[in-house]
Amino acid sequence: MKKILLGLSFALITLQAQIPDTKQLLVVTTKNWSTPNGLLQRYEKEGKSWHKAGKAINIKLGRNGLGWGRGLHTIPKDAKYIKKEGDGKAPAGIFKLKQAFGYAPFKVNYPYKVYKETDHCVDDVNSKFYNKIVDSTRVRADYQSFEHMKFPKDYYKYGIVVNHNHIDEAGAIKGAGSCIFIHIKKVPTAGCTVMSESEMKEIIKWLDADKEPLLVQGTVEQVRELRKQIK
Repeated sequence: MKKILLGLSFALITLQAQIPDTKQLLVVTTKNWSTPNGLLQRYEKEGKSWHKAGKAINIKLGRNGLGWGRGLHTIPKDAKYIKKEGDGKAPAGIFKLKQAFGYAPFKVNYPYKVYKETDHCVDDVNSKFYNKIVDSTRVRADYQSFEHMKFPKDYYKYGIVVNHNHIDEAGAIKGAGSCIFIHIKKVPTAGCTVMSESEMKEIIKWLDADKEPLLVQGTVEQVRELRKQIK
């Protein structure tokens, strides 16, 4: 993703939509805002109580740690770190999960899309397709920078689209960050949350669209506060 300097006001990155009545959470916690290492724990809701689902997973995320992203949460007024395009930070906050994806069909109880080499995730802030995944054979490309959704490495062999910076009809805010996924990799990323292939497949199999799964991501302290925003 290209590094750019854009001023993003808190007015543009605040509560954008109502948090759904979720019954599944992917909770990612880190020790501080700058570490690229974290822990993912799944939770399920039964009645009014939450309980852990499966074992905790050691994950990697943005090489420069975390910055508040654009999601379902309210950003603290004194926030120091705000996610921007090309900053090497993963988004902190509460996010819906869109479809899972991969290089081949995968029978799961969750929306899943098979991507091709010609499917692009656009990270060019000057494009009308910014922060969208498009079939390049069906659109008139106005972008210079993008990610292939299928390529020789297995990074996107299985993954999930995180609904960051594109959660209302107004679309993405230019420069607030794009192409955020949960996917396969062993090292820190430009902003995604990553793990092993077996762990990634296990999570996709676990997801249930009827349970409105959400990603909650941040430092241990901030996740504690974010959880208070969830019923």
